[in-house]
Amino acid sequence: MKRFPSRLALGLTAALLVHAAGAATPVATVNGAPIPSSRMDVMINEQRAQGAPDGAELREAAREQLVRLEVLAQEAAKKGIDKKPEIQAQMDLARQGVLIRAYMQDFVKTNPATDADLRKEYESIKGQMGSKEYKPRHILVETEEEAKAIIGKLRAGEKFEALAKASKDPGSKDKGGELGWSNPGMFVKPFSEAMVKLEKGQYSATPVKSDFGYHVIQLDDVRDLKAPAFEEVKPQLEQRLQQKKIEKHVADLRAKAKVE
Repeated sequence: MKRFPSRLALGLTAALLVHAAGAATPVATVNGAPIPSSRMDVMINEQRAQGAPDGAELREAAREQLVRLEVLAQEAAKKGIDKKPEIQAQMDLARQGVLIRAYMQDFVKTNPATDADLRKEYESIKGQMGSKEYKPRHILVETEEEAKAIIGKLRAGEKFEALAKASKDPGSKDKGGELGWSNPGMFVKPFSEAMVKLEKGQYSATPVKSDFGYHVIQLDDVRDLKAPAFEEVKPQLEQRLQQKKIEKHVADLRAKAKVE
């Protein structure tokens, strides 16, 4: 018989907290307590959403899981566990979670991002990316004196890749300081401003200070930036705009709420 993962059981327990029993035929009766068919619907829908095929086997497994949940819930009630303040608080939070998830799903459904919104976001992101893409290396050190010493060694003919082993950046020090192809907006402002002024193959003549420390930057290459087509990134744009709408909606509700 198919078993349901404990994560689903926990999710279902939360869903049951907001259940309102109807007149439909129960899927089972446990010690005189009916299990409404709506609980079966919740469980089946969650499993189908995860790719499980609906059928007799799934429904049999769901019924058995519901019976076990009811048995355990009854035993917990007999011991008065449901009356404990900390358990009631957890149940309240679980109920809130279910309500909020349903509310947010409804909000997204009734406030979809229009094609015009998506294209506006697309153009905004393209504008932030700029027209060029850069391939820099850097060496990050603690002090300005250390950075000046590295620049001196570069002038003396030492290799940037070898000097990068002393960098504080663990992600690039073993790769010769290489940071890969990036647009300027991906870096902190002092770094990006210094980087775009460099010619191909040139390194910064003076240390570049940022919140991370002092950088010595070398520009390996630069090329025209080709942005992905609108249709290619449309799903990500929809997600991005939906998240923005949700965040603004929550912020607006919070601002209007009377909190004492």
